Amino acid sequence: MGADKGKKLKVAEKDEEDNNSEAIDEKLVLSIEKLQEIQDELEKINEEASDKVLEVEQKYNEIRKPVYDKRNDIIKAIPDFWLTAFLSHPALSELLSEEDQKIFKYLSSLEVEDFKDVKSGYSITLHFNPNPYFEDTKLTKTFTYADDDGTTKITATSIKWKEGMGIPNGVNYEKKGSKRPASDESFFSWFTDIQEKDHLDDIHDEIAEIIKEDLWPNPLTYFNNDADEEDFDEEGAGEEGKDGDDSEEDEDDQEDDDDDDEDDEDGGEDDGK
Repeated sequence: MGADKGKKLKVAEKDEEDNNSEAIDEKLVLSIEKLQEIQDELEKINEEASDKVLEVEQKYNEIRKPVYDKRNDIIKAIPDFWLTAFLSHPALSELLSEEDQKIFKYLSSLEVEDFKDVKSGYSITLHFNPNPYFEDTKLTKTFTYADDDGTTKITATSIKWKEGMGIPNGVNYEKKGSKRPASDESFFSWFTDIQEKDHLDDIHDEIAEIIKEDLWPNPLTYFNNDADEEDFDEEGAGEEGKDGDDSEEDEDDQEDDDDDDEDDEDGGEDDGK
């Protein structure tokens, strides 16, 4: 009988543990469900916030547009503005070959324009004065975001090179199956490569981002870089020249002192005689 009683106690304890475990599981499930409801509510708020941010961005893009146009008009009057800005930029300067720099002398303006629906994409356009290199007066690269699969569709102007001109010197090495040396890589391959590929290489993505997010908002920062460095070099040279003059003056003073000492010694000997 004692054994039966002990067995019943163990069964009762096990049933109680099972009940407690079920109660804990139910509480956990309820907590997770409530937590998910909170997360859904936050997600809804975040989506609304994103929409509002886009509305504000679109509104201010329209306000910025005439100011950017005014800035472009002023830039057109400054010789080699965009060439200087590119060459002074730590990343973009590495992308311009010597031939590219000659072409960039004809670059009159650069524009970055978001689509009316900001989240749909943007375009980068380079405007050129008539030049001996290509027929185009503007080269455009467009980035269109696809909502359905998260990919980016990229289109670019097919450059109409004049006879004897190209990348470089009228030859597209990649089309012929050979790789151009890195030193000969042209900035304009950023446009031509897209004609054969449905996606951009990482470096090309980076070029677009740098132009859009860094150079375009304030190109004057980079245009002034070169001038600041020249001023610094001139000041440094001036200081060095000044130090050199001071050294020469010190040497002259020392020589005068030595001459005076010699005169004093000669005078002393004469007195002794």
